[in-house]
Amino acid sequence: MNEDIRIHSWPCSYYLDTSKQWISGKLSLTPVSIKFTADKTGELLVDFHLSGISEIKKESSHLIFSSLTILEKGTKHWFSSLHPNRNVVFNILEHFWREQLLSGPEAGAGAALESSKGKELTGMLEGSQKRLEDTAKVLHSQGEQFDNIMRGLHKIEGDMDVADRLLTELESPSWWPFSSKLWKTPLEAKPKETPAAPDPKNQEGILLRIPVIITHRTDSNAKPGKLTLLPSGLEIRDCNSQLLHRFESRDVDDIRVHTPYEISIRQRFIGKPDNSFRLLSARMPEVIPVLEMQFSRKMQFLEDALGFAGAAKSPQADLGTSIWQAATGILGGALNPGSPAGSREDNEQVQLQKHEKVSQEEAKELRQILKKLKGLALETEAELERQDEALDSISSSVDRATLNIDRQNRRMRKLT
Repeated sequence: MNEDIRIHSWPCSYYLDTSKQWISGKLSLTPVSIKFTADKTGELLVDFHLSGISEIKKESSHLIFSSLTILEKGTKHWFSSLHPNRNVVFNILEHFWREQLLSGPEAGAGAALESSKGKELTGMLEGSQKRLEDTAKVLHSQGEQFDNIMRGLHKIEGDMDVADRLLTELESPSWWPFSSKLWKTPLEAKPKETPAAPDPKNQEGILLRIPVIITHRTDSNAKPGKLTLLPSGLEIRDCNSQLLHRFESRDVDDIRVHTPYEISIRQRFIGKPDNSFRLLSARMPEVIPVLEMQFSRKMQFLEDALGFAGAAKSPQADLGTSIWQAATGILGGALNPGSPAGSREDNEQVQLQKHEKVSQEEAKELRQILKKLKGLALETEAELERQDEALDSISSSVDRATLNIDRQNRRMRKLT
């Protein structure tokens, strides 16, 4: 991910200690740093890493009202006149700072250090492996839903058989002259079996859960909360885990990706305002590929996120080919420098061996990841084939059930 991506910016004033005055400008947040640029001169007055921050506080005094202070390496930076308000800026900055700390010390330090080609490839392959594992989880949940549908259809077929026998008895009852109440009891007993049919939906598995900053509709207040991805939809909860809204998959009309860290989810209504939530999170790049898989036709990548859209598709297409070719080529060059495999692209092979070497340990690690990826791909393929067969079976079962219901409806009309 590009470290220069601007996640958010706010108009504000910064207290410049050297000149003892307030300077108007813009406070900007990137994935790894905080910057302040003066409006008049365009000079960059503040630029420090999130990993170097010791404290973020909301402060005020008789001279400075509604201010935000950031303590960085012993230096306190003062920001005031924040728009839309101080709480919004504080919640967003604190969220990204906290996620930066939780991601480990190497996350901040790694931004300034150049990693080797082996580590870079390892990171790319691990990302592909994680996305493929997420895909496998979604497919597994989808397969369980298909299994539940099949069980429900089998139950319907069983009920149809019972109804068919009862209708046959009604059409030609041997005991008809004696009583008119005996034949009604089986029909009254039948509904008692139906309450056992519903399946518990509360046991639905969670695909992914991340902390987010939530903005509802046009409300300017951004509050911390959580986004939960489920096989059947999305859940948005506040910081106290209270459910704010649940989107079923069919209820989501569009998901807009504003930046790799910010999305908006909308459900349209006729005659009343749309229900929309805007979500911002440092871990949003983990969620977008899963959303793109679940809501592929409803995803919209805006201008600032078009670069990420290409990267998000890479595990299935570009990464699946380019990374595999690059990894296998470099592995071959590292383990067998004299092999003729590099004859296709001699210039590139020479440059890779000259400037970017892969150690034996990195090569082994890459081989292990590639084996895992191959295993996951084969398991995914097998699951997809199984689900194709299940869909065919479901389709034929639904057709049979529809024909049976129509036939029995006609028979019941004749009885009445």
